[in-house]
Amino acid sequence: MTKPVLLITRKLPAAIEARAQRDYDARLNPMDEPWFRSGAEIARRATEAKADGILIAAGDPLNAETIAALPASVKGIATFSVGYDHIDVKAAKARGITIMNTPEVLSFATAETAMTLMLMAARRAGEGERMVRAGKWEGWAPTQLMGVTLEGKKLGILGMGRIGRELANMARGFRMEIHYRDINRLPPEAELGATYYGDDDSFLAAIDVISMHVPGGDATRKWLNAERLAKMKKGSLVVNSGRGGSVDDAALVNALSSGHIRAAGLDVYDGEPVVFPGYFGLENVALLPHLGSATIEVRDAMGNRALENLDALLVHGKAPPHAVG
Repeated sequence: MTKPVLLITRKLPAAIEARAQRDYDARLNPMDEPWFRSGAEIARRATEAKADGILIAAGDPLNAETIAALPASVKGIATFSVGYDHIDVKAAKARGITIMNTPEVLSFATAETAMTLMLMAARRAGEGERMVRAGKWEGWAPTQLMGVTLEGKKLGILGMGRIGRELANMARGFRMEIHYRDINRLPPEAELGATYYGDDDSFLAAIDVISMHVPGGDATRKWLNAERLAKMKKGSLVVNSGRGGSVDDAALVNALSSGHIRAAGLDVYDGEPVVFPGYFGLENVALLPHLGSATIEVRDAMGNRALENLDALLVHGKAPPHAVG
């Protein structure tokens, strides 16, 4: 039996590439060459290979133009991510192409990253690490790099989905109060005593830390803008491990520069891998390179989930378990 042709745009964990080669006529990108940044090149390679499926990753530009240029042979596109705002799902659906993602397997790891950023911002860990590496540390001092404790602080979780709930569980171990803003209120057994807010203003005024876990798209674009930042308490912390586009970078830089926002921790950026240049001159922002799901265990799980989706569609002719749109 002829194996389906699968174009893989990125270098993936070894076990995932081995599985793909076993079950597919897999066209790999072993050196992670940057052709994946060009939608036209992805479409060209898919056409050349007569691909039945494509396995992409977060940020690969599967916009309407790219979708239109794909060959008729493509039946499904799996993204190595939970988010799929880099894909024009409507355009894919119009062409009969199924889009699939990898939910559930990375919630804990992404919450870990949010917790890491929260601690880095609160305890000035980035500043301290840079001081030591630069050879500028002259020993312990009573007033050196004084941050704030998380104990007793009100953590505001924007988006109480899987990741938000995992973060809430971690934060309870730091004796934080859990507050959250979402479209709908959770049932009591899922809230676990967390305080729900049905409007932005009361939510922002109540919290000491905001951690953002909202999906991308027009509805959340630049949600954390100057107006909303001004409604937060002076000295608050901002953490974003969700979507870079949900923060107005210029507004956050201004708030960090003025001291209205004490510190921030960011793992995602609008227009990655480009980072808003205003952040680089600030000591009170911790910047990570999109590490949210970057554990060995999670990346293997993501790859297996992506291939399970493709197997269902391309090998077994069934509906994939994690189709979107």
